[in-house]
Amino acid sequence: MNKVILILSDALRYDAAVAGMGYLGHLVETKQASLYKVIGELPSMSRPMYETVHTGLPVSVHGIYANYVVRRSNQVNIFQAAVEAGKTTAAAAYYWFSELYNRSPYDRLDDREVDDGTLLIQHGRFYTEDDYPDIELFVTAGMLVRKFNPDYLLVHPMGMDFKGETFGADSPEYRNQAVFQDMYLAALIAEWMQLGYNILVTGDHGINADRLHGGTTPEVREVPLFLIQPGIPGKGDTGEIISQLQIAPSICNLLGVPVPETMLHPPIV
Repeated sequence: MNKVILILSDALRYDAAVAGMGYLGHLVETKQASLYKVIGELPSMSRPMYETVHTGLPVSVHGIYANYVVRRSNQVNIFQAAVEAGKTTAAAAYYWFSELYNRSPYDRLDDREVDDGTLLIQHGRFYTEDDYPDIELFVTAGMLVRKFNPDYLLVHPMGMDFKGETFGADSPEYRNQAVFQDMYLAALIAEWMQLGYNILVTGDHGINADRLHGGTTPEVREVPLFLIQPGIPGKGDTGEIISQLQIAPSICNLLGVPVPETMLHPPIV
């Protein structure tokens, strides 16, 4: 089936994911999933990387160069490619995604819940508080799958970012959040696998011991990519290093939609 769920865990470092995400680690160990190390683009900030992940373009091209750049995307992106191909899109995500792909600026009343086939994110459930509980976000994502059966669903929890910026990446609070996310996601991922979804789990950036991200060091650039494909055995821990610019064309391929000409990097699938 050409359906995709992208779990974009904000500030999920590669080492934290590998150490703490036991269910995903099980899928890798039993070769039901493939694990890659992703080198994130720069700057290692949230809104710029949201756009990079969805357009396959670096910041100097897409122009969302900092978190304070508040406008809609003006580049071809995954949501647009999916809608133009007649597919259904959805997101359970931070409100910056609404601003990038639906309407900007965000209106807390009008934009919090949308079901509108004319939008790029047709079924959207958005939150505005950084400490919004991951479990509530994951439940919302599960509801969107059961209610709307979207072809492309973005799931964007902020728990790792909130704990990292509050306590630092060397803290038990940050490390344990990866365990909690994996635990919360396990039943949902199992259900989504049965429904035939391609599932990707990755991060937009990492975080360092100083409770910051934005720079160039490995702890803020290296994030995981777990890939699960229905009916196709995984490769386990591939040991491969890939570019964050390869994620968007890979998702387009998995969706069975044409890869936009602007996405120049080769897909991994």
